[in-house]
Amino acid sequence: MRCFRPPTNKAASKAAAGEEKRQAKQSQQVSRDDRAAVEAGAQQDSKYQLSRIMRPDDANIVGNVHGGIILKMIEEAGCIVGTRHCNTQTGDRCLAALVRVEKTEFLSPMFIGEVAHVTAEITYTSKHSLEVQVKVLAENILTGTKKLANKAALWYVPCSLKNVNKVMDVPPIKYASEVQEQQGRKRYEAQKLERLETKARTEKVLPPPLNPEKHTVGFSQSSLIHLVGPSDCTLHSYVHGGVTMKLMDEVAGIVAFRHCNTNIVTASVDAINFHRKIDKGCVVTVTGRLTYVSKRSMEIEVLVDASSLVEADQYRAVSAFFTFISLDKDNKPLPVPPLMIDGEEEQRRSKEGEARYLQSKAKRLADREPQPE
Repeated sequence: MRCFRPPTNKAASKAAAGEEKRQAKQSQQVSRDDRAAVEAGAQQDSKYQLSRIMRPDDANIVGNVHGGIILKMIEEAGCIVGTRHCNTQTGDRCLAALVRVEKTEFLSPMFIGEVAHVTAEITYTSKHSLEVQVKVLAENILTGTKKLANKAALWYVPCSLKNVNKVMDVPPIKYASEVQEQQGRKRYEAQKLERLETKARTEKVLPPPLNPEKHTVGFSQSSLIHLVGPSDCTLHSYVHGGVTMKLMDEVAGIVAFRHCNTNIVTASVDAINFHRKIDKGCVVTVTGRLTYVSKRSMEIEVLVDASSLVEADQYRAVSAFFTFISLDKDNKPLPVPPLMIDGEEEQRRSKEGEARYLQSKAKRLADREPQPE
């Protein structure tokens, strides 16, 4: 009978050394794979898409999806991609808070039954902020056709979950080229300057007169009062920027409808700066009033005031200008009734609105002109 003979000490040492080398090699390979996975994950976290079918409660009585619904989805996608990216680094966990929305154009109407595909991508990062560009495609799931409905650019800052007043550093992204990074830096500097120059419009909103005449500012002026609840808020117990924009669009839509008494849709929203946070439990008063009317569009100033139920503190949180157009049953633009101006304040606001309208019109025409090669 043959017996098993254990290996000598020399053979055992050689086998152990070989096993150590093999494990070390495997460990190095795992580390490389982990680093590659982290880098790939960081790049993947800079882009996000959400899709949702448009339901009847998302639209007006003729089936056009409310601009506020689209703005809310845009902000949700931006918040998700921004928060994911900022939490790829060590340190306090944080949440991306919306501080500014650049001028947003509504390029094509969206209807009940269509699917909204919202794609958000981080396109620039500074030390304490990030730019998220968002595109919205509307898909007809019966025919498979898609159209570009909306484009927007939003700016976020990461706030620590432990201390909302602590702004965290933003992890840098990789740019496709140096030119792309330079263009992003120019946009960053431009919006930073504009935010410093743009102050909250603090003028008090006066109630409309009793029995105002039709097509006057007072006739269509409207207000909405909303109590901020938990479902409106972020993890910091402050109102989501998308919730505020949705309320603003609703009020602006009511103003436009009262003036035209036709189907109306959001055409664009000027840059929105969020001046102050709105706490959970606050009462929000959103007021809209016409400032300027052209032949086919209406500019509506929307002011958001917040006040505490406990303390006698009311403040202007957000303000912006919405532009609406009137549509017929075939979704073709209709002429807008002229606005009757009364008083120096209304005259001043109308002239300022006309200047914004002409500036926006000139920019649209310039963008359509072919660029020299």
